[in-house]
Amino acid sequence: MRFQTPLVPAVLIRRYKRFLADARLMDGTEATAHCANPGSMMGLAEPGTRIWLEPNDDPKKKLKFGWRLVEHETGHFTGVDTSVPNRALKNALQGSAIPALAQYRTIRPEVKYGTNSRIDFHLSDGDMPDLWLEVKSVTLSRSPGTAEFPDSVTARGLKHLHELAEVARGPDRAMMLYLVQRTDARTVSLATDIDPAYAQGFRLARTAGVEVMALGCDITPKGITIAAALPFSDP
Repeated sequence: MRFQTPLVPAVLIRRYKRFLADARLMDGTEATAHCANPGSMMGLAEPGTRIWLEPNDDPKKKLKFGWRLVEHETGHFTGVDTSVPNRALKNALQGSAIPALAQYRTIRPEVKYGTNSRIDFHLSDGDMPDLWLEVKSVTLSRSPGTAEFPDSVTARGLKHLHELAEVARGPDRAMMLYLVQRTDARTVSLATDIDPAYAQGFRLARTAGVEVMALGCDITPKGITIAAALPFSDP
């Protein structure tokens, strides 16, 4: 998935009100960018961090920049836009680029299920059990090489686990897919200390038959694409 317009580098001044960030562009001017991330962004929003913004000229948008990437001192990147995983994953699913899911030919996003919820993707193909696929963006890393989810308490995420468990108890498959938007991640685990309730819900979902997959991403200022599977450590 390529970014619609070329990204421009900047330095983060501050993130505030969850969805806003002030940044200094390379020419010294300051700009306010939309931050499409409701999480805590732990370790990613320190003032002085080098970031990448996507400009836009849409007259309907109040803000002319969107915050897309963090560039770490190591040269690695983290994608901070939580809307990106679904778009990148849709491209990969339609192109049969994920071997474990390539047998499914019909991919429908945002299908109603559970209690006033919509599954990220519903996959089907002939006589195989349908697959209900929920996607979570992973950006937290507190230990080198290990990505963790979540970075804050997520009641919505817990609700999704309960609803996937109900699906898994029936004839269909249910899967939680953790898409890691960090190029420095080698393994994935749950941040059980940050949200113990989510960790407990995850264990119950696994017992009910919910499957788990973790995928990495290739990230550059040009775009984000789905990469190889990463090992996931059950809590």
